[in-house]
Amino acid sequence: MKIAVAGTGYVGLSVAVLLAQHNEVHALDIVPEKVDLLNHGKSPIIDPVITDFLDKNVSGERPLDFHATLDPQEAYTNVDFAVIATPTNYDEKKNYFDTSSVEAAIAAVREHAPHAWIVIKSTIPVGYTQQLRDTLHDNHILFSPEFLREGHALSDNLHPTRIVVGAPQDDEASVKAAHEFVDLLAHGADPEEKTRINADGSIGIPELVVGTTEAEAIKLFANTYLALRVAYFNELDTYAESRGLNTREIIDGVCLDPRIGEGYNNPSFGYGGYCLPKDTKQLLANYNKVPQNLIEAIVDANSTRKEFIASDVMDRIKDVEHPVIGIYRLTMKSGSDNFRQSAIQDVLKQFKANGIPVLIYEPTL
Repeated sequence: MKIAVAGTGYVGLSVAVLLAQHNEVHALDIVPEKVDLLNHGKSPIIDPVITDFLDKNVSGERPLDFHATLDPQEAYTNVDFAVIATPTNYDEKKNYFDTSSVEAAIAAVREHAPHAWIVIKSTIPVGYTQQLRDTLHDNHILFSPEFLREGHALSDNLHPTRIVVGAPQDDEASVKAAHEFVDLLAHGADPEEKTRINADGSIGIPELVVGTTEAEAIKLFANTYLALRVAYFNELDTYAESRGLNTREIIDGVCLDPRIGEGYNNPSFGYGGYCLPKDTKQLLANYNKVPQNLIEAIVDANSTRKEFIASDVMDRIKDVEHPVIGIYRLTMKSGSDNFRQSAIQDVLKQFKANGIPVLIYEPTL
């Protein structure tokens, strides 16, 4: 099967490499340097498993049918599936994702492959896929959310928690295509995943084909819950710091309850990166005229945490003559090369707004 992937960031490149194990894959990007690196077997992003797969493709140990290109015609002509994994930044003024890159990619696909199935992997607002299908009169558009961690994107595709694809449930052809795409992703996963035993006793990778709008909601609600976890333990830490308590001892005692568990319980500057900040804001915007308190509180809690961190640091140096604040790394988390929406950047801005010099150590700059 011939598959095109638009965008070679964490999502696009990990999906492209996964599918290239058993399919002909053409990865399209607009950055010549990234395309050149990929065609020479080098990853433009930090992801050890992607690097390993590309290295073994070059050596012949694990061949991939993979090619990167700048040419939409080369990428899209005669494809069966076109995966859209272009960035959708959040527009603070419009309270909406900037979906222009998705729309441009769809237009390019249709120019060269009028009947291909398009699968949107970019994060989009709830209801967007159906809106596109209606506006463009195109019933060959599906949505498949990604559940990946930066720096571990291919590993998460090889060992997925679940595979979700959205298609209108009253459209038989779309549902069939959605199941085909589920099978493509499952085929690329680690063979051991076929026999894994899940927490509910089921065997193999959980596979869900749901409505397009339900699939979009799954993505935003999942990430907003993760943001809630981060915000909760950050506020626990804020309380402990303010009262002179041992944060780690409290967290350890709380998380021994198996209903709570250990995930996302490490206090930080705030949740950051490319997904959680924008996904929480988009979900909040989607709540227009729908009663809520918690979703808005999750968004606000992140700002409160960063303000607390900045205030606490400045309070510690208030009696220091000519203070300089050092910042170790700007990346959003360990093992990532991504600065986008890194929480420390908002903390840094507060130092600068108060006229305090900042010295940054960031070896990737």
